[in-house]
Amino acid sequence: MSLRTPLGRVLGSGSAHDGVHHWTVQRVTAIAIAPLSIWFLGSLAGLPLADHAIMSAWIGHGFNPVLLALLALAAAWHSQLGVQVVIEDYVHGQHAKAALLLVNTFAHVLVAATAVLAVLRLAVWSPA
Repeated sequence: MSLRTPLGRVLGSGSAHDGVHHWTVQRVTAIAIAPLSIWFLGSLAGLPLADHAIMSAWIGHGFNPVLLALLALAAAWHSQLGVQVVIEDYVHGQHAKAALLLVNTFAHVLVAATAVLAVLRLAVWSPA
């Protein structure tokens, strides 16, 4: 005799398998964002932010494009996970929930791809 539900037996996972993974990934992205944000804010502290040429040169210099892309990807992933939890907790209609989860995923992928493209364009075509 099993205490698992028929659906749980069919899917092969109990009640905590997906939630633990989601929680872990959200914590890992938060840990990744913390030092990247400190680096980002520290790097920008001495720069004149209104000068486009200087900012483009900074983005294209050294390891900055890689770190900026990582920050954008980690932030987008972390945000997607957080919005997903809000949708799952507060949207009760199955069709509305499925549609919003799909929009959430596509919107965050679009934001991440746009951010990485912007970093790459400035890194490749920067004046420095």
